[in-house]
Amino acid sequence: MPINSFLYPGAKVTPAYEVANSCRFNDGDSPQAKKDTTSSDNIVDATISMWVKRGTLGTAQVLLAGNYKSNNNYYCSLSFTSGDALSFKNYDNATNCELITTRLFRDTSAWYFICVECDLSDAEADRVKIYINGTTRETSFSTTTNMTGDQFLLGKSGYEVGVGALQDASYFDGYMAEVCYVDGNAAGSPLTPTSFGEFDEDSPTIWKPKDVSGLSFGANGFYLDFEDSSNLGNDANGGTDLTESNLAAVDQASDSPTNNFATLNSVYSSDSQPTLSEGNLGQTPSTTTYQNAFSTIGAASGKWYVEMKVNGTANSANYFGVAAETECDYLQDNANVIGKSTKGFSISMASGDKRTDETNSSYGSVIADGDIFMTALDLDNAKVWFGSNGTWFDSGDPAGGSNEAFSSINTDYPYFFGGTVYTGGYTSVEWNFGNPSFTISSGNADADGYGNFEYAVPSGFYALCTKNLAEYG
Repeated sequence: MPINSFLYPGAKVTPAYEVANSCRFNDGDSPQAKKDTTSSDNIVDATISMWVKRGTLGTAQVLLAGNYKSNNNYYCSLSFTSGDALSFKNYDNATNCELITTRLFRDTSAWYFICVECDLSDAEADRVKIYINGTTRETSFSTTTNMTGDQFLLGKSGYEVGVGALQDASYFDGYMAEVCYVDGNAAGSPLTPTSFGEFDEDSPTIWKPKDVSGLSFGANGFYLDFEDSSNLGNDANGGTDLTESNLAAVDQASDSPTNNFATLNSVYSSDSQPTLSEGNLGQTPSTTTYQNAFSTIGAASGKWYVEMKVNGTANSANYFGVAAETECDYLQDNANVIGKSTKGFSISMASGDKRTDETNSSYGSVIADGDIFMTALDLDNAKVWFGSNGTWFDSGDPAGGSNEAFSSINTDYPYFFGGTVYTGGYTSVEWNFGNPSFTISSGNADADGYGNFEYAVPSGFYALCTKNLAEYG
């Protein structure tokens, strides 16, 4: 029995460490954060630690890079390759260290912990150690060039988070949290993964973040916690802030390693993939083919609330709603339409008609440019409601359980979806599962305090995130 599974008088329970925020990097915006340094010493030991949640796959993306006085012959980088492996490279007028994992990083629904420990006092084969999601060292590499130089080119004269100084097209796409660079020259020695995370007794197989505020980051180190939306480059360790470019307050996200929010699944769609952006919350159409995208999280029970902002004039091909997992598979394999069977329940943005089993019925009203579309999904009672701009269609009352758009829906792990019922294109939208990529003018959380929505969350309904799933889903 875990030691905190019961309490006795006077017992103190140490709450789990919670990561409040992350930063959303949209590669189309060319986002980055930079810091110049003035180290005159060779960097002989250092540690990189961060949590990342990927957006786009299949392209080279730099997580953290440094170079020596902008000299193309001296640089260091931690990045994802175009093949979705992880790469660490140190180039000192020649490649004197390069490690590329055989492990691939293709899960866009989950957070990864990455730690790189650098120490020139070790044997060449041990000078760079990489850890993923815990304390087990990564040992399988498709490329292995052990460190032979006399310095690491991180921290020598500057850093860039989200892109490399020498690779300006390789912007990161996704979310970053708890970004740490520890300058070992001043801190004393490189740190290990246990300085940044832990397995606890309640979740002995799940690696979790821990509070790093008490660490020594060294003269040129830094710690980005992204808790100041007006200064996302703020060094929470108290050092010189990083200067951010093409990052705004709205890029501060509540999606974090301790509370993972749903996004759209960039690797699971029908026919062809719609263009996703803004941390896989933006969905942009094609005019030539069927395109449907589904949420990364589907629930087995509970009541869930989602919003979606419309950016353009709705096309008659626009349908949005909920679909069972089997419907997702059907669309994936057959490039067909939502509502082909009774496993999909949707509404037309252009007419307000509702649709299932290839049948349209009069229901709501037209969704216009700038509107915020609302969906309430009750899996406990097999019902779904649709509305816009704070009003539920057909006098719907999700909290009271009445006047739903559909009842007796298929509850086989439904997912939220958006897409087309035929070719012809549709408007762009931005989803809000509680972690919006667009500015919220009011701000409403669910009853448990999670999520940030434009309109009040119906009583008993919740944001689609792992904290709520553990309780209700």
